[in-house]
Amino acid sequence: MDVKAAPNGVATIEDRILRITGYYGYYPGYSSQKSTSRSSVTRCKPGANCPSSHSGISRQLSPLSATEDSSAPILELQSRGSSGVCGHRVERPNRSGDDGTQTHPENSSQENRIKARCQSCTSMVLKAVWGLLIILSVSSSWVGTTQIVKITYKNFYCPFFMTWFSTNWNIMFFPVYYSGHLATAQEKQSPMKKFRECSRIFGEDGLTLKLFLKRTAPFSILWTLTNYLYLLALKKLTATDVSALFCCNKAFVFLLSWIVLKDRFMGVRIVAAIMAITGIVMMAYADNFHTDSIIGVAFAVGSASTSALYKVLFKMFLGSANFGEAAHFVSTLGFFNLIFISFTPVILYFTKVEHWSSFAALPWGYLCGMAGLWLAFNILVNVGVVLTYPILISIGTVLSVPGNAAVDLLKQEVIFNVVRLAATIVICIGFLLMLLPEEWDEITLRFINSLKEKKSEEHVEDITDSSVHLRTRSRANGTVSIPLA
Repeated sequence: MDVKAAPNGVATIEDRILRITGYYGYYPGYSSQKSTSRSSVTRCKPGANCPSSHSGISRQLSPLSATEDSSAPILELQSRGSSGVCGHRVERPNRSGDDGTQTHPENSSQENRIKARCQSCTSMVLKAVWGLLIILSVSSSWVGTTQIVKITYKNFYCPFFMTWFSTNWNIMFFPVYYSGHLATAQEKQSPMKKFRECSRIFGEDGLTLKLFLKRTAPFSILWTLTNYLYLLALKKLTATDVSALFCCNKAFVFLLSWIVLKDRFMGVRIVAAIMAITGIVMMAYADNFHTDSIIGVAFAVGSASTSALYKVLFKMFLGSANFGEAAHFVSTLGFFNLIFISFTPVILYFTKVEHWSSFAALPWGYLCGMAGLWLAFNILVNVGVVLTYPILISIGTVLSVPGNAAVDLLKQEVIFNVVRLAATIVICIGFLLMLLPEEWDEITLRFINSLKEKKSEEHVEDITDSSVHLRTRSRANGTVSIPLA
């Protein structure tokens, strides 16, 4: 039923309702146009073709397409009937380039984010895998070196000659590094060019005779003392005790860095140093302060102290070094040892301090195995810093303690009493506390706060889901209830 046209141009009640509700397809005279379009739709029987319907509809849609905004999505016209209906769906094209220009950058940015996330996850997984391999390799090489020394002592006890012989193998460090460079680098350099590049650790002028004597001599002496005292301790104590006591070098590094390098004071590392000292005293008490036990503990602690002094002086005078510079420096130590320290085992041989019948009687197999594993340990420590996280290298070192304990138990060379076991555990815990980063307290607080925020977000999401559920149920029942949250 039609009504008279209103002053605002609305002709029918239907037009007025559509104008008030804001229907997107509304325009003045919509209902009359709609009734005309309905009358133009022809009825047909089911299965029959309706050739004239397309032209009628297109004629009726022409005013709409001319006046309405082209962003209207769909206009659907249907003819109704009892026997059959021919319906036609006409889609209005969107504005050219609107959706395409918006969705394409979003899709590309999402793809880039996904790729970056996948690459970061892949790198983390590879670092973790390399870290696991490095941990096992470092602990195995150190355990193997210690156990071979104990076996060698049964027939051959010349600790300084063994130290000198194994240190000479450090000369092969740089050739091993250069072989890896040739195998992996895309731009390969000549040996001399790579040698000069890595010699920058000594200064801008490279390695000179003055720097060779000035910088290499103190570090070579400390290197020799560290290994010599470690071998002396293995004669007095078991491999488990010596490896546990040697882990105290981390505490000594912190104390020397705090005093000499003025590093940041950390209470947790002071606690770790106290735990290390406590473990040392307990280790000496484990054998009721026996003479050999006290001397062995002194040798092991001396080895850890010289190792710590070596690391602190290296950081003071040479700073940090990459893998190539470390390989160059260790090979230089091997050359210095071969040239300037070779007279010491000769003197010990003729003074009968370290004497052997003939060179053929020397256990060359054990000596080469010990030197090879010692070289492998030094290479793995430096390679591991490049391939994985440095903290994993230290974990590999401390895992040598349970490794040596397992071997000693199998060989029945050690009996773990309560005091020895407690001392070993205390030293290992102190070593692990030394591995905490400087900002460990801030990192811990941030982690706790993130957990609290995550729980609060989950709580808010639960409340939101429950409120949506209540609103849905209320609307289904015909009422609206908003929960107070």
